Amino acid sequence: MLKTALHYSSITELARLIRSGELNPVEITKSYLERIGSFDDTLHAFTQITPERALEEAAAAEAALRSGRDLGPLHGIPYAAKDLFDVKGYPTTAGTHLRNNHVAEADCSVVSKLSEAGMVLLGKTHASQLAMTPAGVNHDAGTPFNPWHHEHHVPGGSSSGSAVAVASGLAPVAIGTDTCSSVRGPASLCGVVGLKPTVGRISRSGVYPLSSTMDSPGPLARTVEDAAFLYQAMQGFDERDASTASAPEMRSLENLRAGIDGYRLCFGETVFFDDADNEVAAAVRAAGLVFESLGATVDGIELPEIAMTQEMPNRFDFVLGEGYRFNKDLLEEHEDALDPLVLGLKGGKAITAAALEELRQTQEALRGQLCERLRDVDAIIVPTTHEPAHPLALVDANEDRHWEYADAYLRNTFLGTFLGLCSISVPCGFTEGGLPIGLLVYAKPFEEDVALRVAFAYEQATEWHHRHPNLSWAG
Repeated sequence: MLKTALHYSSITELARLIRSGELNPVEITKSYLERIGSFDDTLHAFTQITPERALEEAAAAEAALRSGRDLGPLHGIPYAAKDLFDVKGYPTTAGTHLRNNHVAEADCSVVSKLSEAGMVLLGKTHASQLAMTPAGVNHDAGTPFNPWHHEHHVPGGSSSGSAVAVASGLAPVAIGTDTCSSVRGPASLCGVVGLKPTVGRISRSGVYPLSSTMDSPGPLARTVEDAAFLYQAMQGFDERDASTASAPEMRSLENLRAGIDGYRLCFGETVFFDDADNEVAAAVRAAGLVFESLGATVDGIELPEIAMTQEMPNRFDFVLGEGYRFNKDLLEEHEDALDPLVLGLKGGKAITAAALEELRQTQEALRGQLCERLRDVDAIIVPTTHEPAHPLALVDANEDRHWEYADAYLRNTFLGTFLGLCSISVPCGFTEGGLPIGLLVYAKPFEEDVALRVAFAYEQATEWHHRHPNLSWAG
């Protein structure tokens, strides 16, 4: 198999190659490490490569298969982890040099689960500093290159390196974290799939936090099925994260291919489409025709709860208040050494516990109203981001400009997440300039199986996920 084809193979394809004996996990892992060596000096997706661990895990996966012990579809498959996940023996930097000496003593829960599934860790990927900045800009550790353009375009944040690694074939899949947009935004801007599960589906134990109310790990992949494979392995109860206690285990793969005939899908009107780029809005509207061809009913729905959330001046207070408390020492003792883009977290110092509790009550009331409104709706479809990726120089011209673009990159992902919905971003087109456009599928809380099923049906009816960036300029 040609190496380029290998590096853009799905998990199912790689698993077939392994079990047929055409390739083994060690050979596949070495091939990805070679590709990282060829392209990452330019793309800047990885903060740390873990070749010794990768080759050790690959050899163990190969030996297990030879002995007749098959751990399932992820067995022997390489992946990358955002540098917010603890990996034993490596620092968890959270995008700042101030944490270069914070070496993890053990793998976090998610990495442990993926190791148990037989996966192979290639390395850790760049993130926006302290998981802030939805454009993916990092003035300290550097901003990864969006692989779809030879000029430096933003990759989205904060799981910037994970999205770049998957989109450019440096890893088959990767893991990230999402608070406001941090898996789905980068997935949209880099032309891959990104799933934000309901908080409580996946343990945050050993993951550098931003907001305990809204943080959730999630997979980035080139196909919906690959994301489902990873999500299935990552989810489940963990006694070290109390939020996982109320979430029943889900078999996300059982009905993935069952189709959406009879489903009711709705465009989320007004706020979700307000000020959207014309090419973005047109691509998402066109997706409705695809869904109708698959047997779904597609119409529009007004969502006053979403509009009310957008008008709330305190809607980001969970991020600010909880983010300040998690990062208090860095913010108070090392302000001069932090990226100015994250210093807005200092505003969280004035947010009281009573204010957060009042916000939580408002959140729960609006969530209940929204879920009631969506009782007869299977999924909401909207643009993932209002605009495609823009040149870094444009987005980062000054701090005010940066935060203007921030709204375009996080508004749609934040609003539904604030109200407890789960969602997945899937490619749905490209601009005339060749930049990806993302379709966001929202489902009700803990209905990830529905979101995955809708996204899979759309993906299988289209060709967008078969496109890959031309990296001739990067190697």
